Amino acid sequence: MVSYAVICASNQNRSMEAHNVLSKNGIQVSSFGTGTMVRLPGPAIDKPNIYPFGTPYDKVYQELKERDPTLYTKNGLLNMLDRNRNVKEAPQRWQESKGVYDVIITCEERCFDAVVEDLSSRGQIHSKRTHVINVEIKDNHDDAALGGQAILQLVNKVNDSKDIDDDMTDIIHQFTADHPNFPILHTVTYF
Repeated sequence: MVSYAVICASNQNRSMEAHNVLSKNGIQVSSFGTGTMVRLPGPAIDKPNIYPFGTPYDKVYQELKERDPTLYTKNGLLNMLDRNRNVKEAPQRWQESKGVYDVIITCEERCFDAVVEDLSSRGQIHSKRTHVINVEIKDNHDDAALGGQAILQLVNKVNDSKDIDDDMTDIIHQFTADHPNFPILHTVTYF
């Protein structure tokens, strides 16, 4: 069975939507963020809500619901956090993870770069190949929902493959043809 990780900056919106969709379809998946802290929209663009990774989704949900239920319902944060707390306990940071995955899917180029850099600095101690694929998804609720479905289709193509390494180029070409609105980056690296 192929193991997957999905990654965005804060392990809140895009990676959690993909995690939720993949889990509901019986796919073994973990999710992470690459940022230094979890950043969520606040009452103004210069006043985000900032939490350390590991802060339970339920705690953030309760705090924001208490702070301004109208604002955080209107902007979709409470709905997103409700989904998240039903998928896993808390956001996790990629750089602290110990898992080894066959395919890593990032949702933003800077997250792709951070994952590739982190893997190269780990020293390839497992000598295990991994495919890192970036599916560029805008960080909003609508695009995250579309991106989660697109990632499911990509994962299904990978799961249908008899040899991921031989088939990955064709899988990516087919995905790009089917989803021109989600630009792709791909590299192979090692754990």
